[in-house]
Amino acid sequence: MALVNAATLSALNTAIKKTFQRGLDSVEPEYTQIATVVPSSTASNTYGWLGEMPDMREWIGERVLNDIKTHGYTIVNKLYESTIAVKRTDIEDDNLGTLTPIVEANGKRARQHPDKLVFGALKNGHNQLCYDGQNFFDTDHPVYENHDGTGEVTTVSNLDYDPAGTDPSWYLLDTNNIIKPIIFQKRKDVELTSMTKLDDESVFMLDIFRWGARARHNVGYGFWQMAYMSNKPLTSDNLNAAIAHMQSQKADGGRELDIKPTLLVVPPELRAKALELVKAERLANGQTNINKDVVDVLVTQRV
Repeated sequence: MALVNAATLSALNTAIKKTFQRGLDSVEPEYTQIATVVPSSTASNTYGWLGEMPDMREWIGERVLNDIKTHGYTIVNKLYESTIAVKRTDIEDDNLGTLTPIVEANGKRARQHPDKLVFGALKNGHNQLCYDGQNFFDTDHPVYENHDGTGEVTTVSNLDYDPAGTDPSWYLLDTNNIIKPIIFQKRKDVELTSMTKLDDESVFMLDIFRWGARARHNVGYGFWQMAYMSNKPLTSDNLNAAIAHMQSQKADGGRELDIKPTLLVVPPELRAKALELVKAERLANGQTNINKDVVDVLVTQRV
């Protein structure tokens, strides 16, 4: 029987934190491929600058003051936790054989949580609002006649969705800009806290020791112009149409946005088709594949 005292608990605490960190380090996050990480120092961040930014112009006479339309788009940080409880009797009886994989898996899941949130935001973008008051993927985003968000309004789509369609959705993204399509707002990175004092209330009342992971963050949406969603069949024609549509996007005032799609995000069931479209040297008929390497492919079960 193991003696449960301050020394053994300190050693156990050190081992658990090391194992949890090993779980964190075992994951290579994918969310940074489609999300800009924005540090946060308060309960929420407001992204009033999302929308239109002025272009450079030849300076003749006085400066032209662009009265940029302000968007009250706010991302509120959320608090997340995961807790492991260990019975004191298991420590006394040296019955900790299953603890290591549980703790390591807990660390792994903690590191994967941003992936879950970011790709979940992409998947649900057709029913979640972005800075302009429309769903991130929508058919009627407003684009204004003037740079300052005034004048006649034209509606623009970044969604080709058939409600009766049976094909999986796929996503075309421009990820080479400073602000990517999704925003991951980080307030506090994940940390592990222990409750292992012999006089802790949980030890006295429940005869358990506890280790808890804690993090604060949330996700939101950047520029809708840099993303396109479709559930039409993933064919060469439909991919080319999506690329052309994204490249034709204009900002308020008619300014070219220089959108260049770089990443095709697909679920596992579209993996083979996506790789065939943009990675194969030749088409099925033997002709040269003009879309080879036109974009990269990211396959994830989270969309």
